[in-house]
Amino acid sequence: MNIILVEFIIYCVIIVAVGYFFGRRSKTQSDFLLGGKKVPGWVLAFSERATGESAWLLLGYTGFVFMTGLSGIWVAAGIASGIIFSWLFLAKKFMRETDKYQVLTLPDYLAVRFGEKAKVIRWLSGVLIAGFLMFYVGAQMAGAGKLLLTTFGMPEIGGVIIATVVIILTTFAGGFISVAWTDMVQSVMMLVTLVGLPILALIYINTNDLSITESLVSAGPTFDSWFGGVTGFAIGVLFFNNFSWFFGFLGGQPQLSSRFMALKNDKEANHGSVVAIVWTFLAYGGAFTIGLAAIAMYNQGSFDDVEIILPTMILQLMPPWIAGILLAGVLAAIITTANSQLLVVTSSVTEDIIHKALGIKLTDKQLVWLSRLSIALFGIVGMVIALVSESLVYLIVGWAWAGVGCTLSPAILMTFFWKRYSGVGVIATILAGLISTILWISTPLEEMMTSRFTTFFIAAFFGIVFSLLFPDKKAKEKVDIEAAEKVL
Repeated sequence: MNIILVEFIIYCVIIVAVGYFFGRRSKTQSDFLLGGKKVPGWVLAFSERATGESAWLLLGYTGFVFMTGLSGIWVAAGIASGIIFSWLFLAKKFMRETDKYQVLTLPDYLAVRFGEKAKVIRWLSGVLIAGFLMFYVGAQMAGAGKLLLTTFGMPEIGGVIIATVVIILTTFAGGFISVAWTDMVQSVMMLVTLVGLPILALIYINTNDLSITESLVSAGPTFDSWFGGVTGFAIGVLFFNNFSWFFGFLGGQPQLSSRFMALKNDKEANHGSVVAIVWTFLAYGGAFTIGLAAIAMYNQGSFDDVEIILPTMILQLMPPWIAGILLAGVLAAIITTANSQLLVVTSSVTEDIIHKALGIKLTDKQLVWLSRLSIALFGIVGMVIALVSESLVYLIVGWAWAGVGCTLSPAILMTFFWKRYSGVGVIATILAGLISTILWISTPLEEMMTSRFTTFFIAAFFGIVFSLLFPDKKAKEKVDIEAAEKVL
């Protein structure tokens, strides 16, 4: 155990050092929030994937597959489809729109595109992002507590505090550039864990004459069914509940979209697409296999908290020095997502609300320091959320995914591809998504149909209706001119 502890300490020191080294390049607010278009595409791809797949993937998803069996594949299918779609069809669009409108954040882009309602859009999107993502950050810190509790028997509060310190230091040092390069290191660590562990688990299963197929049958009546043993309409409900993660990848997650916005050119975007897609197949294939292997290795009900299955398997199957490396991969997932989300929350408050919406004039140096102070403050808030929350990592992340990703995704898609989308439509989209998510997760409706699915379509519906009812003046004038020309 001492070997694992030493490796953990070395890993944390290396990450902070990498963050500090690259952080020295952050001189302006543009550097701090978007890297100044200086980060290579392949690094951004590793960063985007590590940011998107947090403690949720290594702790939450593996536990979910352990509890559900084969039907858990549809979560991976939905997420993989969303990742591939976003890199192939949205990444270059984000890059070009960022260059065209000279913006630094997702709310900034929506505000600039719909200038008549810019201030309201900044306030609403800023509050939406800061509110939901703070719970997402808290979920990562709670994941760190579970990891260190399982590994060292450390009190969960101690693990949360240690993770908070490392997360704040890596983000505080240099903003986006620091986060992107530390993400790259951590993304590789995650991949080592997700590819290496299932291989060793399968060897263990074969050596001990265990069978995944037989274990699925004995685990329960639904575990060996790709559709969870349901039929008819229930198949559709199960499919959409699990596949619904897809809708959050359509441009609405600011911590992911910022990587697209930071791309320098088409060549870098192409490099990033290849890296991201290959990473996704390896990581999700590994995580799904880990969950199935756990069903063969452990009886249902063996764990009070199924989200500690992966670190338990690592400690059981690995010699200490390898276990330390793989467990560092879990810690990597936690840190890389939390620091990216801290940066997004900070940018929403400092750039979108304080600097733009309130119109407070600050120099670049002052803005950078304001951002750093905000990181420290919001990091502490996330720590408090982690310490007082009893919800599972999987559930908290799912709610944040609906509240932010599935609310802003329709807004981004309609901004990109529908000319009649209006400023009032954007406001309606955000309000509808925010209100419907809160109401949905507060009632039994969430158990019937996930808010990740319903939020997207409710937000899109209201966005379309209000855009048609209240078109922007310039857009309306353009439509009238085109109609007159047709008549002539």
